[in-house]
Amino acid sequence: MKKHSARVAPLSACNSPVLTLTKVEGEERPREPPGPTEAQAPAGTEAGGRTSRHHWTCSQERLRKVFWGVAVVFCVCASWAGSTQLARLTFKTFDAPFTLTWFATNWNFLFFPLYYAGHVCKSTEKQSVKQRYRECCRFFGDNGLTLKVFFTKAAPFGVLWTLTNYLYLHAIKKINATDVSVLFCCNKSFVFLLSWIVLRDRFMGVRIVAAILAIAGIVMMTYADGFHSHSVIGIALVVGSASMSALYKVLFKLLLGSAKFGEAALFLSILGVFNILFITCIPVILYFTKVEYWNSFDDIPWGNLCGFSILLLTFNIVLNFGIAVTYPTLMSLGIVLSVPVNAVVDHYTSQIVFNGVRVIAIIIIGLGFLLLLLPEEWDVWLIKLLTRLKVRKKEETAESSGDLGTGPQSRSRRARPSFAR
Repeated sequence: MKKHSARVAPLSACNSPVLTLTKVEGEERPREPPGPTEAQAPAGTEAGGRTSRHHWTCSQERLRKVFWGVAVVFCVCASWAGSTQLARLTFKTFDAPFTLTWFATNWNFLFFPLYYAGHVCKSTEKQSVKQRYRECCRFFGDNGLTLKVFFTKAAPFGVLWTLTNYLYLHAIKKINATDVSVLFCCNKSFVFLLSWIVLRDRFMGVRIVAAILAIAGIVMMTYADGFHSHSVIGIALVVGSASMSALYKVLFKLLLGSAKFGEAALFLSILGVFNILFITCIPVILYFTKVEYWNSFDDIPWGNLCGFSILLLTFNIVLNFGIAVTYPTLMSLGIVLSVPVNAVVDHYTSQIVFNGVRVIAIIIIGLGFLLLLLPEEWDVWLIKLLTRLKVRKKEETAESSGDLGTGPQSRSRRARPSFAR
């Protein structure tokens, strides 16, 4: 895997050379300046060729990003919906959401080894594991990853990661997968609200509207089941999971800023190490207190546990590193598209009732999610587009009126014979 920065450099046009070189008997020398008549046609042809090649390169790059975007959207949608449904299937025989969370989080340890394997395969300047590790550790400061940094900058995120996944999985036990997946989409609205309050991000009216839609969708989703205690607890758990996810993202930006791919892979692997060292005691305590108890290890559905962990690992890998091949907006679409996938599966595997209130709530939350995908300068782009359309319409009107005005004269001139010799 090549070392990419988080910023993507725009394509630049090719600069024209000052002197055109031509080979004469094995050596290169400047060609004599062409005459006025000779200079016009080749220069125009060369410029046109370069322009067409530049546009072709740009179009190829965009098509490649769109193609990878479709693949990434499919992967995000399939892995997120698949992990949700597989977790729901696992709880039928293995009622231990925290143990499942702990088991899946341990797989985060594979992030940095997988990244380094990609680095060895793709990078031209290969580094040893130690060199790559030290370079990525600069993300934590000049002193690297010290014990103090581990407990102050990594441990809190490990706790938030565990809470996010545990509350999400625990909610699947209470309500259906469709409601869980659509309510978790509200985390993007919570991220905007926290960023606006804590990080002082730019205020955008459309995003406030999206946050209001998310809150309205949560209320309508609660009303869809008649405010039963079972569904209210499940909805509260999902909202808590979305809140923990939003807090994780905002605190990461506040305390650590932005990370490159290698730094992000190392950070996620550190979360896996933290989970192994400090969270392992909790499933053990839950087992001996019989809160999450199973008779023997043979009764554990290892296939479901490993399948869920692989799907969740795939989801996090694509979501964190998919920006290298496509646009971030396309990756976010995969999350919201997982909602109809879960709805179809729930329709055939469970007794979910898609009444009018539930459908409206799903549409409102999805609309709010899509509004949050609009770029910050969307209003400027919209005004420019409307202005261009208005100017083009005026030009077309002026041209059509000009053609009508000059049409009879031109036709009469063409009809009048010319006797000039």
